[in-house]
Amino acid sequence: MFLPHQERVLDEKKALDEKVKALIAFIDTSPVFETLDIAEQMRLRKQSEIMWEYSEVLGQRIAAFSA
Repeated sequence: MFLPHQERVLDEKKALDEKVKALIAFIDTSPVFETLDIAEQMRLRKQSEIMWEYSEVLGQRIAAFSA
């Protein structure tokens, strides 16, 4: 059982993971992505990298809940 503030972290990570997976799917499979200028493609790729890093930090925090 998690405390309320821990539940919020779990919910945040779940929502973030869904968003980053959708962004990566857009980058990898959408023909629209290819129509964007290179600078915007790079920004979206950078955004996905940062979102994954953020998710990893949340995962570390969650792991520490039971430590």
